Amino acid sequence: GIMVDTLVGVVQADLTDLDFVDGNAADRWKALADENNLPVLVGQSVADTLVTGDGAYKISLDPEVSDRPILEFWGADRVEYQRRHGRICAIDFLTPVGKDRLLRERYEPGSVRYALMDGDREQPLDDSPELAGLQDVTFDSNLLLAVPLQFWPSARWRGRGQSIFDKKTDPFDAHDEIISQWLDAIRAGRVQKYIPESLIPRDPNTGALRMPDSFGTSFVQVGSSSKENADEKINTVQPEIEYEAFVASYAATMNMCLQGVMSPATLGVDVGKMASAEAQREKKDITGMTRNAITGALEQALPRLAQAALAAEDILAGRVPGQYEATVSFGEYGAPDFDSRVNTISNAATAGVMSVESQVEELWGSSKDDAWKAGEVTRIRHERGIETMPEPAVGLEL
Repeated sequence: GIMVDTLVGVVQADLTDLDFVDGNAADRWKALADENNLPVLVGQSVADTLVTGDGAYKISLDPEVSDRPILEFWGADRVEYQRRHGRICAIDFLTPVGKDRLLRERYEPGSVRYALMDGDREQPLDDSPELAGLQDVTFDSNLLLAVPLQFWPSARWRGRGQSIFDKKTDPFDAHDEIISQWLDAIRAGRVQKYIPESLIPRDPNTGALRMPDSFGTSFVQVGSSSKENADEKINTVQPEIEYEAFVASYAATMNMCLQGVMSPATLGVDVGKMASAEAQREKKDITGMTRNAITGALEQALPRLAQAALAAEDILAGRVPGQYEATVSFGEYGAPDFDSRVNTISNAATAGVMSVESQVEELWGSSKDDAWKAGEVTRIRHERGIETMPEPAVGLEL
């Protein structure tokens, strides 16, 4: 759970707005994204896909709930794909109805069709009162109101996605076993007192042994020794626990669990004693590779989702679905902080190897628009006393 939540946070932090060629489409999408809380939706889709392996965004039209398209994400446990020549031609969304039946919503290019399934048999929708109002719909044959999402292909189930926990079952079991043994050793290693019978207080009236006065004292009674010069004393014993062996085993199994997925440093695990800082920075690259696989899939899926959602809004308004072009990009993971960028750019500017335009672009990146950066370049030039003059020509003085 911590691994998934951390990766979701890394992706959400770098999510930027979608860019559209049409300004009106950008305004419409912003309203749609706000209505459906896009950052939360993206986070949920990333978490579900990491856990279940794949899933699909679903676009619904329900005027009783919202006057805009409703965007949802369904994980692999509730989604099936229909393929033709290895390509997805339809997506089925499955919803349990009662105990034994399933509502299958088949999203195909140009249509959405409903079927109530009892095993392999199809039943009328009227058999379930809550489904009586559902009707098949058709629209533009080029439009599919669902977008599949998958980060890694599964080697076991062809055409489906691979969970982040696939191939990690054995390491997680081993990790759990190490923790269980460690805690069992701690429980069994509690301090134990051994008190000779002759030192246990007795009742002066009956001579029976009674509990020592210390509250909650736990001890083991041992018989008195009959040996000559025997030393009767209370012995306090605590078994020795091999903490170093448990810590080493814990670190080894944790590395097995994280291997190929993310760096321990990303989770905040203090591994400074195990390797140099440079080695830890190199290990952090694996988190960047996992993050790039996630953002790469989202950079393909989110523009398709926006295009389909805007087309669905056209259908809801009774218009012909339009064609929209959108792009999305994610910020650079592990980028240096602002102070580091300022120092680096200052050194490059002092050496005279970077222009003012490049300095402003590297410093602010996509956080400022082009108009603001152009104005910043002009202000910096003005403060440095640099003025842009026309090239001298013959007769210019006239």
